[in-house]
Amino acid sequence: MDSQHGMWSSRTVFVLAAAGSAVGLGNIWRFPYVAGENGGGAFVLVYLACIFLIGIPIMASEILIGRAGRQSPINSVRTLSAGSGANPLWQAVGWMGALAGFMILSFYAVIAGWVLSYVLQLGAGTYNGADAEFASNAFSDFIGNVWSVVGCYTVFMALTIFITARGVGRGLEVAVKYLMPTLFFLLIVLVIYAAVTSGHFMEGIAFLFSFDVEKLTWNSVLIAMGQAFFTLSLGMGAIMAYGAYMPKDVSIIGTATTVALMDTAVALMSGLIIFPLVFANGLESSGGPGLMFITLPLAFGQMSGGQFFGCVFFILVTFAAITSAISLVEPAVAWIVERMKVSRVSAALIVGGFVWILGLGSAFSSNIWADVYIVGNMTFLDTMDYVSNNIILPLGGILIALFAGWVVDKKIRDEQMAADLLYYPVWQVLTRFVAPIAVSIVFLMTFLNG
Repeated sequence: MDSQHGMWSSRTVFVLAAAGSAVGLGNIWRFPYVAGENGGGAFVLVYLACIFLIGIPIMASEILIGRAGRQSPINSVRTLSAGSGANPLWQAVGWMGALAGFMILSFYAVIAGWVLSYVLQLGAGTYNGADAEFASNAFSDFIGNVWSVVGCYTVFMALTIFITARGVGRGLEVAVKYLMPTLFFLLIVLVIYAAVTSGHFMEGIAFLFSFDVEKLTWNSVLIAMGQAFFTLSLGMGAIMAYGAYMPKDVSIIGTATTVALMDTAVALMSGLIIFPLVFANGLESSGGPGLMFITLPLAFGQMSGGQFFGCVFFILVTFAAITSAISLVEPAVAWIVERMKVSRVSAALIVGGFVWILGLGSAFSSNIWADVYIVGNMTFLDTMDYVSNNIILPLGGILIALFAGWVVDKKIRDEQMAADLLYYPVWQVLTRFVAPIAVSIVFLMTFLNG
């Protein structure tokens, strides 16, 4: 059975789409930093172990559910629940994923709008010869201007909805077929640029890969477990939705492994771009928005060819953001088409409109609502981030693993895993026991640590 929304034309396209969903801002501004701060190569090894013990099993579970159901995540879970004689309450798994994707996109697109602005700023040479004070003030002035933030956010959302509205074949597939290879090409170009011009390339390699076991603490392991889960876009319905368009008889575990390795490669290559430039200019190697929007523009402004390559870098980040954004909106769009029997264009506009309205709260969080706190000392954007990433996604991931490993009828699992007979028993053990327990630990420790 094929999905009514269309199908990926090949396994390669699905891999590019899933990798595009996984590769995002977190790969570029968070992973390299936490790896360097938590033992370098030792952390990377622990992270890779977590990818294979947590990330790949849950990703394979999402793909299995999506391909078996061939519908939106909500309806796929409902159909498989009914077909397996399970409690209909299990369809909450699909709803949680769609809700998480909806919430995440609302603030993710705001930050992606900032990235769009920096493409123009770096391209115009705004940071050529700039000092630290200028870079910091420029960022503060930009996010403090409500019209600039909302304008860039609206442009990014319009691009996302335009691609999604064109459908699986003419929209999503065309986007990932061109954007993902270009992203990898730009990564290679920028790694070469950092190696040739920075003079600190080996220092960047040492920061990322030096095997410092003393820095590897229990908290580092928890960070690695959490990163392995979040970096692959798990628990938000995106991979499940993409799995519904996956060709029949393609290896699920083999494909999930390929996507995980590509995602990790992007994160490590990003570190090889960022840290040599940071160290070359004696700047702070912290992660997060400060690294992306203050430190890096300042570093590019001091480097030979920095105006051009800085612009290229932010184009790369924009591509990563777009491929993630279209996967976040897809579950809700697919469900609207199925539920309301409307055209894909109408569904994309409906979902995009609601996301845009919700996202205004995050757009306002750095300016006119900067002093408005929703929970504790968290702004609207912080609250959306916390609820989606620390509550809904982990719970969704745990339930997805349990649903695929225990609830889905054995005949359905056997059929979907027919191309993975060698690894099928391993997947069952990891999905039924290891992954749910590991994600539960991350979930609980997040609350205990405040």
